[in-house]
Amino acid sequence: MKHMKRYLVLANGQVFAGTGFGSAKTTAGEVVFTTGMTGYQEAITDASYFGQILTFTYPLIGNYGVNPADYESNGAKPSAIICHELARRPSNWRATMSLADWATEQDLPGITDVDTRELTRTIRDAGVMQALIVDEVTPAVIAAAKARTGINDQVAHVTDQALTQTATLPADAPRVAVLDFGLKDSILCALNQIGLQTVVFPATTPAATILAANVDGVMLSNGPGDPESLPEVLPVIRTLQDQLPLMAICLGHQLFALANGATTFKMKFGHRGFNHAVRNLKTGTIGFTSQNHGYAVDRQSLQSTALTITHEEINDHTVEGLKLADHAAFSVQFHPDAAPGPHDYADLFADFKANILQHQKEIHHA
Repeated sequence: MKHMKRYLVLANGQVFAGTGFGSAKTTAGEVVFTTGMTGYQEAITDASYFGQILTFTYPLIGNYGVNPADYESNGAKPSAIICHELARRPSNWRATMSLADWATEQDLPGITDVDTRELTRTIRDAGVMQALIVDEVTPAVIAAAKARTGINDQVAHVTDQALTQTATLPADAPRVAVLDFGLKDSILCALNQIGLQTVVFPATTPAATILAANVDGVMLSNGPGDPESLPEVLPVIRTLQDQLPLMAICLGHQLFALANGATTFKMKFGHRGFNHAVRNLKTGTIGFTSQNHGYAVDRQSLQSTALTITHEEINDHTVEGLKLADHAAFSVQFHPDAAPGPHDYADLFADFKANILQHQKEIHHA
């Protein structure tokens, strides 16, 4: 259902007019854009977008509706969504409702009929920025948009507060502890599909609690916000990587880097979408990846660490993968679990399982 005229007011004073849909509430957040041509439902339920106003560069959104099977979390996570055209009648046999009706159900504000090309150019030129979504533009609203600052505790809003067993596999299947910083369900599915049991822990769980659960490996999940806002997690990562095979994705990758002496920085407009090309530096091969991040690991800061770069983005050469010397521990900035795709680097989960099985073998023969 569409509402009256609504406005996106950027921190630089620029105003974009459009038609409201979904929730009619006033909201705020950091405006970002994603270049994915499909997967809008997966993006909207990705906890890494918590606190952000998500702009879709693909002009038509909602054409195949929404269905419960494609959730990446328990519901919508952005502060709002923006598109150029909202499909009036979704057409897909799996759809249970339209995107507009679902946005209303989720209390998610949306604006359509926006010039998303101009908005995206603005973000690319000026960088991501805070913004408000309002019904009326006044001098006070513009001043409030300019004065707005982001929040620093995004992970606290999206991490699961209770330990959960997420799959039932054979009793002898290796168990992986998944630290939930804003976990995507597709990560759990990818691990389960290759025969790994998963046990999810809240982001701030002590290392001793995780080790006491008799797990065989550790996964550091994706999530929202600035990795440097989670200093309490770093010693936990160091303890776990010394005792168990470890794999990290997205925010987990950044935290893994910080735990081993590197630093991170905020990108101008980040990488968000399903078409980012990444080079494997060992093989020279290139694969397309799903990405959603606004921070990256500082390449120069790696020189004094035991970390080696394994993957890099081919356009801006940002760090996309790391490996820790003398440890069965590695990380990637992209999402090898990608839903709806691509799955060019899905074999990284098999590498993680191989590390776990090798570790079990070494313990058995010790």
